[in-house]
Amino acid sequence: MAEDPKKAAESVTSAEDTKSPRTGIVPNIISGLATGLFSIPEGMAYAQLAGVNPVYGLYSGIVATMAASLSTGTVLMMSTLTSAIALATASVLQNANIQDSQMPQALFTITFLVGAIMFVLGILRLGSIVNFVSNAVMTGFVAGASLLIILGQEHHLTGYNPTGADQWEKTVNWLQNIDQWDLTTVGISVAVIIFMVGLKQVRPLEKFAPIIVLVVATIVVKLLNIQTELVGDIATIPNSLPAFMLPNFSLIPQLALGAASVALVALAQGAGISTAVPNPDGSKASQSRDFIGEGLGNLAGSFFQSMGTGGSLSRTGISVGAGANGRLGGVFAGLWLGLIVLLFGSTAELVPLAVIGGMLTVVGVELIMARVPNARLVLRTGATGPIVAMAITFFSALFIPLQYTIFLGALLSVLLYVVASASKLRLQEAVRLDDGGWEMQDAPKELKSNQATVLVVQGLDFFAEVPVLDDQMPTPHGVHGAVVILVLRDMQTLTSTGIKWLERYAKELQNNGSLFILADINPPVLHALHTSGALAAIGEQNVFPATTRVLAAEETAWEAAQEWLQARRIGD
Repeated sequence: MAEDPKKAAESVTSAEDTKSPRTGIVPNIISGLATGLFSIPEGMAYAQLAGVNPVYGLYSGIVATMAASLSTGTVLMMSTLTSAIALATASVLQNANIQDSQMPQALFTITFLVGAIMFVLGILRLGSIVNFVSNAVMTGFVAGASLLIILGQEHHLTGYNPTGADQWEKTVNWLQNIDQWDLTTVGISVAVIIFMVGLKQVRPLEKFAPIIVLVVATIVVKLLNIQTELVGDIATIPNSLPAFMLPNFSLIPQLALGAASVALVALAQGAGISTAVPNPDGSKASQSRDFIGEGLGNLAGSFFQSMGTGGSLSRTGISVGAGANGRLGGVFAGLWLGLIVLLFGSTAELVPLAVIGGMLTVVGVELIMARVPNARLVLRTGATGPIVAMAITFFSALFIPLQYTIFLGALLSVLLYVVASASKLRLQEAVRLDDGGWEMQDAPKELKSNQATVLVVQGLDFFAEVPVLDDQMPTPHGVHGAVVILVLRDMQTLTSTGIKWLERYAKELQNNGSLFILADINPPVLHALHTSGALAAIGEQNVFPATTRVLAAEETAWEAAQEWLQARRIGD
C-alpha cells in the first residue's frame, strides 16, 4: 500500500520489455541476491517506523518471504514488510497498551493473527474483499500514512526528541526548539536526502539507491569518526538467524482487532500485484490463493521473529527486474538475506539513525507524489462521495490511530458501493411497436387501466436498491384492469427485501383487479421465488422463466397479457 506502485510497475514493465525471458535456477539466485540486499535498508527503516528493534525488520524478509513465495497464487509475488504494515503495527501496539515486558512476543502475536486472518479469508475464497476498498479511500489513506512517515523522522533528522501527546504536538514542539537541534545530525540527514534524490535520477542506479546510500553514508560516518546516534545505541543486531520463538497467545484478545486492520492493509496493498506481474506460465492468479500464501508466510514467520508481512509491489518489481522467473526468486531472496544477516548482521549497528531518517523522508515524499495523479483523478470525476471519502480518510490517518483509519476507510468504501449500486438502478418501459419490435422509453409515472405496460429493470442486485425501484415504479392506485410485465432478465439473485416488495406490489395490483407478470426470470431467482412462497402469491402461471432464445420470455408474457385483457373485456 504505502509504496510507489507506479515506479514498481514501470520497473516490471521495463524488465519484461528489454529482456527476453530467462529460465533455470541462476536468474533466481541473482534476483534473490538483489532483493535480499534491497531488504536490508528497507527492513531496518520500516522496523524503526514501528518503533521496534531493526533486527525484526531484517528477519521479516527471511522465513515469511520464503514461505509465501512457495504458496501464493501470484508466482512472482514478494511478500515482506512494508511501510504501511509497519505504521499499522505501531498503532496496534500503542493502542493495545503493550508494555515493554510483553515485547517482542506481542509483535510476533500480531504477525500470527495477521497470518491466521489472511489464511481464513483465502480458504473462504474471499479474495474479492479487497475490491471493496476504493481508489479514493486508498489514496487518502496512503497519503496520510506517508505524511506520518515524514513527521515521524523528526528525532532522526535533527537529533532532538520532541515531546507531545500526539504527532502534531510533537511537531509543534520540534519547530519551537530549533535551537536544540544537533547540527551534525542535521548535516548527515540533509546529505543523505540529497544523495538519495540524486542517485534516483540515474537510471541504472535508481533501484539500488537505498543500498548505496546506506553503505556509503555509514562508511563515511565511520571513517570520519563523526559523533552521531547509531542503530547500535538503541538496539543489538546479532550475527545470527532468527531463533524459534513462540508468540504470546494470551495476548490474542487484546490484539485481535488491531491485527485485523494490519491484515486488511497488507492484503489491500498486495491486491494489484497479480495484474502488474502475471504468472510466467500464463496461468491466472487467484486473489484468494494469494491470501492463503501471504497468510502462510505470516504464520510461519511469527515463530521466527518476523513482523507482519504482505505482498509488496516495489519489492516484487526489484525481484522481477533482476531476473526472477519463478517461486525460487523469493526463496533465494530469503536465503541470501539470512546469509548476510548471519555473516554481517552486527555491522548494521554502525548505521547512523540520521541515515535511516533521511531515507524514510525521501520514501515518504515519493509516496505522496505517487498518489497525486490518483488524487487528481478523484477530483476530476467531480463525484462528491469519493472526494469526501478521500478527504476523510486522509485526515483521519493524521488524527486517529491507523488501525481505526483502515476500518473507517473500508466502511466508507462500502457506503460508496451501496450509493453507486443504488444509483445504477434503471427502470425503463419497453413499448411494443406496430412492426412487432420494441422501443425503450422512460418509465411512466402512472399505469393506464385496461392496458399492458412492460417495464425492464437493470441493476437490481442489492437490497438497498429495492426502495429506489419502488420510488420509480408507476403507482397501481386508482387503476383497474391493468397488466404490469416486469422484466428481470439481468437479475441472478433475489434478496428477501426484493421478495417482500414483489409480493406487496403484486397484491396491490390484484386488489385493483389488475395483473402482475414476471418475465425472463433466471433459475436462481425462480428458485428463490418458489422456496419463499412468493411464486404462489404472484401465481405460477404469471411467471415466465428465461430461455436461451432472446426476448422469447417477453414475447410469451406479452401474449399472455393480451389474452388476459381480451378475456376481461369479454367478461365485462
